[in-house]
Amino acid sequence: MISKNKSKFIISLQKKKNRDEENLFVIEGDKLIREFLNADIRLEILAAKPEFINSLPAEKLLLVDETESVSFEELRQLSSLKTPHNALAVVKKQEPKFELSGIFGQLSVALDGVQDPGNLGTIIRAAAWFGISNVICSKDCVDVYNPKVIQSTMGAILHVNVYYTDLSEFLSGAVKKEIHVFGTMLEGDSIYSHKLEKNGVILLGNESKGISNDLIPFITDRIFIPGIGSSKPGIESLNVGMAASIVFSEFARRMNSTIV
Repeated sequence: MISKNKSKFIISLQKKKNRDEENLFVIEGDKLIREFLNADIRLEILAAKPEFINSLPAEKLLLVDETESVSFEELRQLSSLKTPHNALAVVKKQEPKFELSGIFGQLSVALDGVQDPGNLGTIIRAAAWFGISNVICSKDCVDVYNPKVIQSTMGAILHVNVYYTDLSEFLSGAVKKEIHVFGTMLEGDSIYSHKLEKNGVILLGNESKGISNDLIPFITDRIFIPGIGSSKPGIESLNVGMAASIVFSEFARRMNSTIV
């Protein structure tokens, strides 16, 4: 049985303030925890049903600092999910070094005020799938260590560096280095006909407001995703997560073909 103090501590990490103070976050789910262990990432606390703990190889248990055997009811109280999995774990935040030279040397993504945890998780997952290693967020984006973001990445968080910075400064630096900034906007060229680059920044805006006015001057290439036929009732625009996946896919397709 897990102690009340330990339970309160784990539950407290659902709040960003506490995650920042402790430099820790929570991951949930059998598959996600196994992926972290397979990546040789240490778990500060593993709270899991006995059968899950017993299923882990001895060498992986060496990566766990504290193991707490808990019941389903205890997991339900600890979990941020409606239906808890067999295990959850507390992990130290991963803080990659922000090096512009490496970021500008490849294709990266910049997010302006993305608020929905599911959207950020989906974008990170799509970035990993299409080989994009760096996602740069404005300071008002949702926290990448929000439990819903972590869950939505489905493990892709292990393969993508996520940074928070002043996007005006970041994009200004990109333009000075003659790096293309591809802004997704309604008034722009079709992504399927516009010339794309192997390195550059794909800029995606807020779910409802789009790209901020103060960032528009940094955009060198305005692109949009054309729909088929006329607009239909109830369909105003693509969700930013869906749009990101389509844009990343087209960049990847073009980069892997003879036509850029």
